[in-house]
Amino acid sequence: MTFSLMLEIAMLLCSVCGLLVGAWLLWRARKQHDLQALAGFAIMMAIWCFGHVAMLQGYDVLGVSIILANPFMPTFFLHFAIRFVNSGPAQTPWLTRLSQSIPWFYVASVIVVLWSWWIQGGASTKTLQVDSFFIFTRSGIGNLVYTVLLGILAHGVLLYGWYRHKGNKRRSILAMFGVGAWGLLLATSFIFPSFGIGWFPYPMLLLPTYLLLLVYAVVRYQILAVNAFANRALLWVAMMLVILCFIAVISVVSGRLGLQALANVPSWQLWLYSLVVVLLATLLYQPLSRLISRLIYPGAALNETVLETWSTQLNQAQDWQELVKIGEHLLSRQIRHRVLIRLNIPSLLELNAHTEGELSLAVSLGENGWHYSLVGWGDTSPGMRLSAEVFGSLFSTSCGLLERSLALAEAERKRSDEKHLVELGGLSAAMAHELRNPLNIIAMAAYDTPSDIRQHIQTQLKRADRLVSDMLVYSGGLSLQPVSISLGNLIQDMLAQTELGGIQWDMEIEEGLVLEADLHRLQQVFSNLIDNAVSFLRNQADPRLLITAKTMNAQFVQIRVHNNGPEIDTSLQTSLFQPFVTKRAGGSGLGLAIVRRVIDAHHGEIQHRNDLGWPVTFELILPCHQSNEQSESTTDGIYGNQ
Repeated sequence: MTFSLMLEIAMLLCSVCGLLVGAWLLWRARKQHDLQALAGFAIMMAIWCFGHVAMLQGYDVLGVSIILANPFMPTFFLHFAIRFVNSGPAQTPWLTRLSQSIPWFYVASVIVVLWSWWIQGGASTKTLQVDSFFIFTRSGIGNLVYTVLLGILAHGVLLYGWYRHKGNKRRSILAMFGVGAWGLLLATSFIFPSFGIGWFPYPMLLLPTYLLLLVYAVVRYQILAVNAFANRALLWVAMMLVILCFIAVISVVSGRLGLQALANVPSWQLWLYSLVVVLLATLLYQPLSRLISRLIYPGAALNETVLETWSTQLNQAQDWQELVKIGEHLLSRQIRHRVLIRLNIPSLLELNAHTEGELSLAVSLGENGWHYSLVGWGDTSPGMRLSAEVFGSLFSTSCGLLERSLALAEAERKRSDEKHLVELGGLSAAMAHELRNPLNIIAMAAYDTPSDIRQHIQTQLKRADRLVSDMLVYSGGLSLQPVSISLGNLIQDMLAQTELGGIQWDMEIEEGLVLEADLHRLQQVFSNLIDNAVSFLRNQADPRLLITAKTMNAQFVQIRVHNNGPEIDTSLQTSLFQPFVTKRAGGSGLGLAIVRRVIDAHHGEIQHRNDLGWPVTFELILPCHQSNEQSESTTDGIYGNQ
């Protein structure tokens, strides 16, 4: 292969690449308008390279005329640089004015090109290896100078953009500068003959890479699909280099191994045949891969569109039931067979129990996150199983996303509720204080009424006063004054102050049990718990009340208040400690809410239990010692240690 043919192939390849890249950029310019000018640059470069091809084919006049139009290349690039740098919300005034002057640059380029044609600014010469190569005449040096100045101005605009922008745009500009240095190195050999240097323009053989690298530097941070294409292209180039080295080795050793026929084949033919084989393999890889996949996994038509559809629809679910419904629909439609999804998480009853003979996808939350398993898929085809495996992995990911979404929504709801409770607490305290005055006036006015009416009024006033007191306790702040308290003595005193009537009561308090707590607040706790129990036990046959207390791990005290009254409704158990939740006649609905606040203030825990052999049990866990360093983590998992 002669040097002239090598140059002609390189220029022809650059022309084809330029036209293809220009057409692709024009197509992309529908969404990114700044790519229009870059498309013009690519097309103009393709035309410029074709001028060299024309000269190598003997059409010197046509080739020289085309190459003298080279000022259009930096003009298009300057246009692109201005629009690329000056895009976005923060535009620069001087770049805006320069952008408005772009038509004049095109006019100036047209004038320079026409002037160069008129004065015959270019000619053809013969070098050592090429019969016809372009050179600038003395009068055509102005064309070269104008072209270089426009290129410098364009790169100056890019330099300003690199200083002004951040992020991906700045990275793109930096990549363009690197490619620009590569392009300058390649184009240098073009002007050697114009200055009497007869070297063969070896760098121009790599000119197609400049165009491709320039476009890639521009769009790699804006169009992610280009990176996948570049990955495949680099792999293809690497394979070509490996083949080239392999053919070179074969050409050297084939004769010595007795393969004379192979040794007589020119190396460039071997390389060309290998290139065609690799190109065909590249083109046929995807179709053959899909065909083989269908043979191995019949019925599994999985592709990027299907996966994207699955992901989009699964991510639209707002709750677990909707996620399961969407998942069953998608997977059943994909494999054309009904599939159940069994979702099992601790905070939710298992959805869709598996029955014999059904295909199901079991998804559960474990210590290491979400995982899935296939149940009943033993007799299905490999294609159906592959679809289920892929879908199960994607569904598990969607479960994790929905879990985090619901957790954030719940946290936001609690924050809103807490804010509302703070406002409601302030309003309740103000109302409670205001109600005290009319209640006192009613009490004084009742002295002049008959005794039966006065007694009825006083009973209702006591009830109203108790409600006001509870509201003040619940809405007010809790300031604790811990002291050492003998728990047995405290509970015995509270029982003695309560009218128990015929209720059988008993205490099982660990001897010498002492804890540090606020005496007044703890009295409120036991007063509420004992009063609640007594109110439900009065009409109960064989009423019994038992209070037990013991230490746990020498750090906590466990207190249980048992009674054999009626069981608490299941509907009330989840909201038992919330304000204004009660079934007690004459109750305010704040007693257990106050108990919860006091226990929380002591860094303890309280819960209702019905699994200890008693219909109703309230279990309290309190630390033995109160400290400023007490943290929430101290009581985490207390119930799990029993």
